[in-house]
Order: sequence, then C-alpha cells, then structure tokens
Amino acid sequence: MPATEPGASAAASSASPAEIVVRGLRKRYRVGGRDVDALRGLDLEVRGTGFVAVMGASGSGKSTLLHLVAGLDRADGGEIEVAGQRVDRMSEAELTLYRRRTIGVVFQQFNLLPTLTALENVTLPGVLDGMDRKALEERGRSLLADLGLTERAHHRPEALSGGEQQRVAIARALLFEPRVLLADEPTGNLDSNTSERLWELLKRVVHARSILVLMVTHEPAAAAHCRTVHVLRDGLFAGSFDVDGIQSSNAASGASQGLESHVASQLALRAAELGRAPR
Repeated sequence: MPATEPGASAAASSASPAEIVVRGLRKRYRVGGRDVDALRGLDLEVRGTGFVAVMGASGSGKSTLLHLVAGLDRADGGEIEVAGQRVDRMSEAELTLYRRRTIGVVFQQFNLLPTLTALENVTLPGVLDGMDRKALEERGRSLLADLGLTERAHHRPEALSGGEQQRVAIARALLFEPRVLLADEPTGNLDSNTSERLWELLKRVVHARSILVLMVTHEPAAAAHCRTVHVLRDGLFAGSFDVDGIQSSNAASGASQGLESHVASQLALRAAELGRAPR
C-alpha cells in the first residue's frame, strides 16, 4: 500500500489503532447483463479520530466500500473489521445491532420519517432498542442542542430546512455514541453557506467525542475539512495524502487565494492524479 505523505496528523494517526480495516475486499454486481467489479481486492486501513475522506472517480468503488463497511450489503470476498468487530462474519441480526450500536450512518438523503418530530426521529433507534424513554429524550435533546436545533425539536421534517434535516439525521446517527460515523456525501444536497455551518457544528461534535468519520465524497471542498484523503481507482487503493500538509504549504507560501479554495483545488488535482495514474 502506498504511504501517506508526511505530516503531523498522518504521523499521529499512524500510531493509533486501526478503527477500520479491509483486506482483499471484493464486490461484483450484475449490471445490464454483464458483471461489473466494483471492488477488486481492496486493502485499506483507517486509523485515529476526526475526518477522513474517500475520493475517486465515478465507478471507483467508494460508495460500495461505504455500504459494505456499514453492513448494508455483503461482500463477495475479503475481510471487514470495524472497531474490533468482523463485520463480514455477522448474521443479519448481528448487523442490525452493529448499525444501531457500533456505528452511525449519515446519507445524502436525510431519511427522516415525515410523521415524526425531530426529537422523535433522533430517538427512534433507541425506542426500537428498548431504551428508557426518559433517558432517551434527555439524550436526544442534548444532541439536538449540540447541533443548534434546540428550538426545532418538535418540528416535523417538512418544517425544517435541508441543513436542519441533515443535522437531525446526524444527531440520530450519534444517539448510541458510536466510535465510527460513516457519511455518504453528507453535504451533497446543501448549498455552500449551509454546508459550511454544518461543518463547523459537526467538527465540534466529532472532536468533543473523539469519533472517526469516514466520508465518501466527490467534492474537494468537503474533503478539505478532512485530515486525510484516500483515493480509490477501479476498485483498488490508489494512494493517500495528508490535507494538513496542503494547508501548511499554503499558509507558508502566503497564497492570496482563500485557504479553503486553495486546499480544495489542490485536493482536486491530487485526487485526479492518483485516480488516473497507471498501476
């Protein structure tokens, strides 16, 4: 596996235990009468806490990887280990508990139940798990407060903006204090101003709880908020780079371009280079 570029965050994370490990991961789909290999023996380790992005061209296997790590689909071969648990060996019942208690999952679509309030949507997984209702409500209110939604707790999704609905979905994903949060294009349906506000709130919540967020994205502006970016190409690992290193280089050069814009443009270039480089 190619080494991550040097940087303070990369060095710190490499000393941490791996929260996500995939070995020889394979997944094939039948599409239009032909077999398509989405993952072709992928090896990848993700360590530490904070935000880590997975990027790659359309069809590189990044969304397939997320779905397999989340236990939403079954691999055709290989191993998946998350927080010390072998996901590929779990039964359907074990996968349900794994998704409820060990990880949190946030999608581009908010997947809120329209008949429930924000608070009810957040606490629903706990209700299904048989948790104490009073403790659940207190936990749900605390999460909504952390994400700036105290005044919106009793509003249904139709009365919430897109950014507010995504924050409700994030609060729901954090209900069981997961060690790992999986996110599929979490700001893909939001405008740039709403996305930035969501990022600031999410950073505070994630760092306060020492959570690892593995995020699939094609947006360099979103990946600019991460510490590390892993790039996939044709269902295989193509390489990684350290975002902090790009930020430090930009600050040292005194570039007139805005930091986030510069980082995003550099990320786009590096991800494209890795994505098209011959193996």
